[in-house]
Parts: sequence; C-alpha cells; structure tokens
Amino acid sequence: MTWLPGAGDTWISGATKVWLEASLARVACPACAKVRTERVPWARPGARFTQDLENLIGWLAQRMDKTSVSKLLRCSWAAVDRAVGRVVAEHLHDSRLDGLYRICVDEISYKRGHWYLTVVADHDTGRVVWVRKDRTKEAFEEFFTALGPERTSAIEAISSDASSIYLPVAKEQIPQAKICLDPFHVITWANEAMDATYAANPGPTPTGQDSGNRGQWQKLRTSLRMGAERLDDDRRATVNRLRRERYRVFRAWELKEKLRDLYRTIEPDHAAAHLRSWLTSVRRSKLPAYKHLARRLDRHFQEIVNAVELGLSNSRAEGINAKIRVIQRRGYGHANPDSLIAMIHLCLGGISLPLPTQR
Repeated sequence: MTWLPGAGDTWISGATKVWLEASLARVACPACAKVRTERVPWARPGARFTQDLENLIGWLAQRMDKTSVSKLLRCSWAAVDRAVGRVVAEHLHDSRLDGLYRICVDEISYKRGHWYLTVVADHDTGRVVWVRKDRTKEAFEEFFTALGPERTSAIEAISSDASSIYLPVAKEQIPQAKICLDPFHVITWANEAMDATYAANPGPTPTGQDSGNRGQWQKLRTSLRMGAERLDDDRRATVNRLRRERYRVFRAWELKEKLRDLYRTIEPDHAAAHLRSWLTSVRRSKLPAYKHLARRLDRHFQEIVNAVELGLSNSRAEGINAKIRVIQRRGYGHANPDSLIAMIHLCLGGISLPLPTQR
C-alpha cells in the first residue's frame, strides 16, 4: 500500500511489490526417486507466485488479454501463461464429466494449415468439458476413455455435423444414444443442391442472366437463398416468375422450402413421415442435384429425425466456437495449442475464481 501525498488519508493498494521469503526443505522421494521441494500453504507446487496472485491472474485472464495482465501486474507474459496453466490444472476436476447426458461435439481450427481442436460440451449447461488437439477418431475416443463405462452409458443424445470422424466413434462408443445431425448442415446441403440446379438451368439471355442486368440476377439468387417467410412482395413476385419461365429452378426452391418446414412448422411426431414424403417427391423430380441430396439424407435419415424430435442442434457448439475465436483474437494468437486449451477451460469450462478482496 502506498500513501498518496496531498490527498489526505488516501492509500493506493497494489502499487508495491511484496516478496515472501521462506526456507523450504528439499525431500528425497523414494517413490519417484527424485528430490522434491516441500509444499507450502500459500503457493501451488512449482509456482513463484502466491495462490491469491495466481487467482487474480486467472480472474483477469478471463476478461482481458495476457499482455495487459502482465503489464498491470508487472510480470512477464510467460509468467501469466504458466499461472493460468496451474490455475486450470487445479480446477479441472474429473467431476466435470459427471451428470452428462446430452453432449455436442465439433472441431475448430486454431492455426492455418488444417490444425484443429476437438471440443466437447454439455448441451444443458453450455460448459466445455473436453478439449483435445487434432480432429481425429483417437482424439474423440479419448473423451469416452476419460468418461468411463458408467458415465458413457448415461449419455442419451449427442449432436454433431455429418463428420466421418465423429459419427462412427459416437455409434461405436454410445450405441444407446440418439445421434442428432445438425439442421444447419442439412439446409446447407439443400442450398448447394439448389445452386447446382440454378447453374444447370441458365436464363434466356446468352450471359445466363435473366434480363441482362447483373443487379437483377444477383437479386434473384439472393431471393432463392432467402427463406420464404422473409420474402417481401417484390422478391416473392420475382420467385413466382420462375414458375413460368424456369420451372426446374422454381421446383428446386420449392423443395428447399419444404425441407426447411421440417425444422420450422412440422410437429416432432410427424418428422419421419414428412421427411419420407420429401424424399419421395425428390425421387420423382428430374433434378439430378436433388436426387444426390436425397441419397445423402437417406443415409442419415434417423439422425435427422432425432434432431427434430429432441430439438437438438449444434448451435451450442457453434456458439462456443465463436467464443473461442474471441479468446484467440483477444490473445493475438497463442504460443501453442496447450496454452489455448487452458484458456478455453478457464473461460468456458465453468471455472469460478474468487478475488482476494472478496474473502
């Protein structure tokens, strides 16, 4: 504490460094055949900061970048990074895996060149419960190994995209759980099929633009990709003209909207019947891109129906990925994936750190 001259009895805390000195015994451990330093009640093993200071570092790191933390507390960036790692290691209990019954899994890139992290989160609390480097089957299988047989058998549902990495592992490790295919990816496939149909059926002008006007052509494409409920009168009239001039494109848009109804207006009990009806309509159409889409959706029929019946999507995982991007930008990158993983657990793993002033 420092006294501020000329301001009466005003004191400023945190303006002076405090050094604690203690003589620590070095003990030869017969179990590991190493010499270890005795533990002290005010600091974590291997730390050169007190627990209170490291908790303060962790609390600040949850809210600001490490460079600003190091400048505020007058220590190095590396010291802040190590302190965060120790705080996370202490609070990352195995109990975080208890009570899981609905989970979501997704990947996120942390570096250019296809470097990924596998992230598993709890659907109900939104907490990140597992992060591992790489987007591989082995990385996802490690989650179920840590979960153990009893907790694995309690999983009732999992949401994911149609990844060839995560889905086979989920089917093998949790056969009792309902796998839910993310609706966003299903509609993205439908939009891609509609774009392919649009490209295969150009307009009447030599340039492929409906009226020779690029602005109107772009407006038409925007209208086709837009949901029917969002079309204004002008755009709806533009889409309706396709019924007379380019029926195959109009039919593609109509099928896309009928598939969207599966997630918007259809009762969950009728989801399977609606999807079967949609697949029948597509097979009767003469749209090659949609027939390919129908085969794709038929392979994931039950996963799509499960998502509608349970109301699960990967929006929770996508929201977590957006927060991880904020952590990356706020930190101006991270020295290694372990540093980023520690920050993900610190900020998104439900770790609550008390301030020394709150005791």
